[in-house]
Amino acid sequence: MTRKRFVLGAVFAVVTLGATGAAVVAASTGDDDGAEAPIVGDALRQASEAAIAATGGGRVTQTEVGDEDSYYEVEVTRDDGSQVDVQLDASFNLVTVMADSGDHADNDGDG
Repeated sequence: MTRKRFVLGAVFAVVTLGATGAAVVAASTGDDDGAEAPIVGDALRQASEAAIAATGGGRVTQTEVGDEDSYYEVEVTRDDGSQVDVQLDASFNLVTVMADSGDHADNDGDG
């Protein structure tokens, strides 16, 4: 009976860890196919600060390392609800600020 409990406990642990791991991976990538990698650690802090400065405020709602347009991409939702994508190089310097519609906004954060 002890062996049976051990096996059932081990199966439960594997299933629980597997489900939790899949949920964590899905939540951290922010996309369904897992192709985009979010910015993490100190780079996330630096990229967020640079993006917020470039847009003149708002909150970071999504990030990506290795974006097709730049090294870092930070999506910022402004206080008015509009969203912009801030492209940064590997040193966190501003490359562009683009409205989600694809229109280029100016790089000083005013529009």
